[in-house]
Amino acid sequence: MAEILVSTKALAVNPLKISQPVGASLAFLGLANSMPLEHGARGCTSFNKLFFMRHFREPIALQTTAMDQVMTVLGADDNVVEALHTIALKNAPDVVGLITTGLSEAQGADIPRTIKEFRKCHPEHGRMVIVPVNASDATGCLETGFALALESIIATLIPTKSSEQPIPGQVTVLASSMLTPGDIDAIREWVGAFGLTPIVVPDLGDSLDGHLIDTGYSTLTYGGTPVADLNRLGRSVATLVIGSSIGRAADLLRERTGVPDHRFDSLLGVDACDTFTQVLADISGQPVPASIDRHRAQLLDATVDCYFQIGGSRIALAAEADLLCMMGDFLMSLGTDVVAAITPVKVQALTKTRLPRVTVGDLEDMEQAAREAGVDMIIANSHGTDIASRLGVPMLHAGYPQYDLYGGYARAWVGYQASRQLVFDLANLMALHHQEIPPYRSRFWQGTPREHESLVHYSIRPAVL
Repeated sequence: MAEILVSTKALAVNPLKISQPVGASLAFLGLANSMPLEHGARGCTSFNKLFFMRHFREPIALQTTAMDQVMTVLGADDNVVEALHTIALKNAPDVVGLITTGLSEAQGADIPRTIKEFRKCHPEHGRMVIVPVNASDATGCLETGFALALESIIATLIPTKSSEQPIPGQVTVLASSMLTPGDIDAIREWVGAFGLTPIVVPDLGDSLDGHLIDTGYSTLTYGGTPVADLNRLGRSVATLVIGSSIGRAADLLRERTGVPDHRFDSLLGVDACDTFTQVLADISGQPVPASIDRHRAQLLDATVDCYFQIGGSRIALAAEADLLCMMGDFLMSLGTDVVAAITPVKVQALTKTRLPRVTVGDLEDMEQAAREAGVDMIIANSHGTDIASRLGVPMLHAGYPQYDLYGGYARAWVGYQASRQLVFDLANLMALHHQEIPPYRSRFWQGTPREHESLVHYSIRPAVL
């Protein structure tokens, strides 16, 4: 069991934490024809919108109730009703995610009551589904906000146990925030290889994978899980839950639908991929396809090829809990020494990781620990780039946000092929940043000191991926 340490600093110096409303909004961006609506100040939503646009490099559907000082004191219920009415008239979404922020939570906003008021004032918008999510900035992080939104989506949109027969081959994939659009596409192909039809909730791989549409621009999400698909989740033969953070949402889905589930904390590395593959084979009743067997063999060969470059290396890792545990366990299996593991929020999943020690803190804590331990590489989001430069070590981008790397959002981390690529990337970053030891010169070496200096060669090149 990992030792969990909590930083005692009075404040975050170089924050790693991303707020819950950002995570909640991200979940709604994976639903088709959806509009997240953050109940808070205009500046907060503008920041969150820019956060997503810099990461995904796509237009983002996101609106605000635009609370100001007067509304904060006297009440902002009218803002919510007006915002919902305007969105319904101008955009006509299928789903609106009404998300509180730190400001509205501090005010004590009662959004379920406000939704009833909206329904009373505007019965003509009855087709539009409104999903309330209480997501304060003061607690949790992106991961927990995403999980809260997913739980509320299930409670609002998923019907209770269906009397209809299960649809043969249909499986539900409940996806956590650590999965990128590239991961979702990889899982879809993985499940499809066994003749199964997946319904991914939420489906960021369909909405934020970076594709052009015929209309050129949409004010709502284009792509994602349709409401019609959500209505038939109760007819799936199984649910595949990926990520520890969405355990409560998975419990609620199983309670409402009665569909059995299979839960996976990770899909990175041979053991985790083998477990997932075997479950798919059991559900489908089909043998493992030859292509997947070949991908597994390729991963094993890559591990053998790169082990001596990676094994024994010292790595500092900073990420939210699901990603931290998945990456940390994989790195440990490769023989690396994760000397610093930093996460923004203490959650139960941290106790299950193979990492010996995890610190709940910020990126300054990672930099200090990495400097003291003398690391060979760091793995973090784009805010770690300057840290890598100061330490003089290579860096691998992972997590949110990635604003200084093109295509970071599209990278796949799960599956045999993605695991193989990660092995190659780790080895290449180590090799590119290799430092040669100065050649030994005996006391009998003839020449001037300047000539000696010219023969000492260091091969150090910056490497960031």
